Amino acid sequence: MVDSVKRLVRSKDRIIAGVCGGIAEWLGWSPFHVRVIYVVISVLSVAFPGILVYLILWFVMPGSEK
Repeated sequence: MVDSVKRLVRSKDRIIAGVCGGIAEWLGWSPFHVRVIYVVISVLSVAFPGILVYLILWFVMPGSEK
């Protein structure tokens, strides 16, 4: 039986740690768009929560198996 569930993993398409790239692959979106949305949300939330969430996801999300 083939596992059709997409896993949320860090991407090889990375700028820092592959978190935004992994989220983009999981959602089926462009990594560029996910990065822009992340930056806008981070800036609007005074940046600190965005940085904290990124660091937590960096350590929680497993690396890509590709």
